[in-house]
Amino acid sequence: MKLSLGMILALCLAGLQFVAVTIVVFSSFLTSEKVLLDHARQLLSDVGTNTIEHSKGFLTPAKGAAELATRLAESQVIASDNVRQLEKLLFQQLQISPQFAGLFYGDESGNFVYVMRSRGRAPFRSKIVRQFDDRRTTDLIWRDDSYGAVVYQTDPADTFDPRTRLWYQSASEKLASIWTDPYIFFTSQTPGITAASPVFDDEGALQGVVGVDIDIEAISEFLSRLNIGDSGKALILNKNGDVIAHPNQDLISTANDDGTFRFVNIGEIGDPVARAAFGNLDGDGNKDISVAQETYSRFNFGGSTYVSTVMPVISEALPWTIAVYAPEADFTGEIKANRTQNIWIAGGIALLTAVFGLALAHFIHKPVRAFAVRSSLVSQGEIAASEPLPKTYRELERANETLVQAIAERKKSEAEFGRTFDLSSRGMAQVEAGTGRLMRVNSKFAAMLGYSDRDILDRTMHEISHPDDAVAGFFFADGRHNRSEYLHEKRLLCKDGGVIWVSENVIVIRDEEGTPRHAVVTIDDISARKAADSKIRQLNRDLSHSSRVNVMGQMATSLAHELNQPLLAITQNMDSALYAMKNGMDDSKELMTILEETDRHAHRAGDIIKALRGFVKKDGVERAEFDFEELMEQTLHLVGAEAKDNGVSIRTEIDNLDPVYGSRVQIAQVLLNLLRNAIEAISDANVDLRQICIAAQNADDGLVVRITDTGPGFDEDAKVFEQFETTKEDGMGLGLSICRSIVEAHGGTLWYQQDREGRSQFCFTVPALVPKTTSERRDEISA
Repeated sequence: MKLSLGMILALCLAGLQFVAVTIVVFSSFLTSEKVLLDHARQLLSDVGTNTIEHSKGFLTPAKGAAELATRLAESQVIASDNVRQLEKLLFQQLQISPQFAGLFYGDESGNFVYVMRSRGRAPFRSKIVRQFDDRRTTDLIWRDDSYGAVVYQTDPADTFDPRTRLWYQSASEKLASIWTDPYIFFTSQTPGITAASPVFDDEGALQGVVGVDIDIEAISEFLSRLNIGDSGKALILNKNGDVIAHPNQDLISTANDDGTFRFVNIGEIGDPVARAAFGNLDGDGNKDISVAQETYSRFNFGGSTYVSTVMPVISEALPWTIAVYAPEADFTGEIKANRTQNIWIAGGIALLTAVFGLALAHFIHKPVRAFAVRSSLVSQGEIAASEPLPKTYRELERANETLVQAIAERKKSEAEFGRTFDLSSRGMAQVEAGTGRLMRVNSKFAAMLGYSDRDILDRTMHEISHPDDAVAGFFFADGRHNRSEYLHEKRLLCKDGGVIWVSENVIVIRDEEGTPRHAVVTIDDISARKAADSKIRQLNRDLSHSSRVNVMGQMATSLAHELNQPLLAITQNMDSALYAMKNGMDDSKELMTILEETDRHAHRAGDIIKALRGFVKKDGVERAEFDFEELMEQTLHLVGAEAKDNGVSIRTEIDNLDPVYGSRVQIAQVLLNLLRNAIEAISDANVDLRQICIAAQNADDGLVVRITDTGPGFDEDAKVFEQFETTKEDGMGLGLSICRSIVEAHGGTLWYQQDREGRSQFCFTVPALVPKTTSERRDEISA
């Protein structure tokens, strides 16, 4: 669909408005988005920092309490053997530290005092294990806020020994304060961590270990109260990838097969966004997931974009990593909504501008439209180019002058072409591309084929072309028309059924895009020339036959002698056989020998006659496959006697020759002519070695035949292949010329050279039945 100039002006005006507003909106959006994303990054970083400080503040009192209890124990303020006093001290420390889950003390003897918070019968519960020489006791005491005993009972089945616990073993091994990895408390099934410190006696020996159980459930509660955008979350990971704090506490623990509980790893937590954000940290329970510096990233999940921050570990003692994530839309959602609103506003402005622009464009385009209508009428000849222009722009007035001049030139060219086309002495036609339909012909073209100017326009190039001749590819509808010119000779069918030979020249006319529109075909009647060529070819065949008969006449004596020998031998052998039979000789072996020799001489005579008959028969133009080695053997039968009479020996070098294609009689004529010339050259020369060598070998395009003789050869300026040029006193100078014409008609080459020893050598090539190599040949036509 082609748009009018007015519509284009309106669309351009509205489009410019829309693009301008959109650029402003998007530039504002991108700037605001960058600022908000930087703010989001800083917010996530601040959340991580606050969580680190809160965790430190939450756990610092535990270490202080453990160190205080250690100093009290070491200074004998309390004694481990005074169980009640020790229990009361731990009770008081537990009361003033709400984040503590319990305090305990265990010694080297296995005694243990543990005061913990309780959710059962009373707010606090104490467990006291005492080891005696022959027994142990375990007392469980529930107390109220004033240290009063509410319930008292014993547990004779208890086997708890503090010395087997990890916190005791680590503190006694390192002889320094330690923090255990977070774990799920067995009794309360809540997350926690233990801080423990060794206690030494006056001599520096280990006396026991005092420790604090800290309930870190409050950290998760702290995380749940953080506001990170609308739906962002912060979580704390241990160095092995366990999630020890999360706004949703139900997600951080899972049951083991033995009924105990453990933390979930980041790769298995029930928060899919957290898995997507931090699953690449590869926590597997053993690998350290900590990062060296604060790491900020963006990721996609569920079709939404998120931002995340991973903080470095809190400290060496607390190798916890704070991880924070939030949807990017929590920070940029408002400006994206505002951007969409602004785009709609821009679209509305563009629409209003388009309506106004359409009216403006109609006013601007009115003179242009009038000019276009006038130009079309002038081009069609409905009004004269000299008619005055309607009111229009100055630029269009100049364009009108150019257009009028171009129209006049085009009409002049069309008139000249029409006269040339109609009055041409050659047949001319205008043919449609793809179909070959005759669109226009001149009288000469129609007269050549016997049609009237009107009748022939109902035909196509396919219909008037001979079915055995190719048609230019331009006249086919399958796209085989990438050439611009075709030149070839072909046959056309006349109206009365006759056939004429023409030379056809096809010139393709294309439009600006290179698409063929039509072709101009010019033909010349060459039927007379084709007839003359046919007569010349017949005369050449008659001359070739006459030459062969003449050669046979020259060889009559030697051939008669060659035939006389086997016939005489046959006569003698038959006389001997008759004599033997008349005299009653019963020696069948001797008779068989006579008959076999008679048969051999008969075959020899038959081969000579067969070769002679094949050589002198009048050949046609038919070509076929034949065996060159067999042809050469027959030819040697014809020249054998002549060579023997002149003392010339003939040697052959042939091995596994491929079949060749051509006229067997004509190739035999070439071979016989070259052999007789070699025999005559040697017979007239005074040379010691009187020999001819025939060598034939396979080549890529057929056979190469070389005939080498020991004769004197030719002078350097001798024109051996020119007609009527001869070195013989009684020669006509046509033999080698005819040979060369025959070889070249077969697509081969005949030439003269000297071999490495300076001997005369005639060489020629014979085409193969199937060429071994394919060489590209650009045809003038496409069938």
